[in-house]
Amino acid sequence: MLTISDLRKEYSKASLDITSVQSDPVKQFEKWFNEAVQAQVPEPNAMNLATINASGAPSSRIVLLKGIENSKLVFYTNYQSSKGKDLEKTPACALTFFWPELERQVRIEGIADRVDPERSEKYFQSRPRGSQIGAWSSPQSAVIKDRALLEDRVKQIEKKFEGNEILPKPHQWGGYEVDPILIEFWQGRPSRLHDRIQFTKVDGSWKIYRLAP
Repeated sequence: MLTISDLRKEYSKASLDITSVQSDPVKQFEKWFNEAVQAQVPEPNAMNLATINASGAPSSRIVLLKGIENSKLVFYTNYQSSKGKDLEKTPACALTFFWPELERQVRIEGIADRVDPERSEKYFQSRPRGSQIGAWSSPQSAVIKDRALLEDRVKQIEKKFEGNEILPKPHQWGGYEVDPILIEFWQGRPSRLHDRIQFTKVDGSWKIYRLAP
């Protein structure tokens, strides 16, 4: 019988030191992200997004990073979803990337703001048509009776936009860009003595620290 507490993995693929990282943590993140892509990590842009709901409780889910623009991390969602409502009330959020194949994790804290509608529409219309239809059809995070409701809505949207390969962006759908104020790079090391390098933004400048594991 499997005993969860006995599950262990020794990390030994790489090391990380203050002298080896770039002075701009966003550029260091891009470097690690590109290495994850090159290593063919499955969905390297998958990230855990943690928000704070109206009751002050944390909530998290996996979303996909869709760009790094002006040193901000961009993702897209339905503004009426749970995460969208959370971010409208409390824009502070946290992102976590985990690339086990490289024994690496990146933790980011920052402030989210809506991407301008023109940029959101440009990205929306670059998506496959099925994804565009899906965004129009799903009342994301709302309680629904069954899947048939979604399938009926898809048929309605298909009929509404019949013959249109590119759809207009729904008003309730768009992007967020997260402006980082803290970025921590974690590299697995033997005996759980992991390397942790943290950047914190102070008065507009990045300060760098090594953290104990």
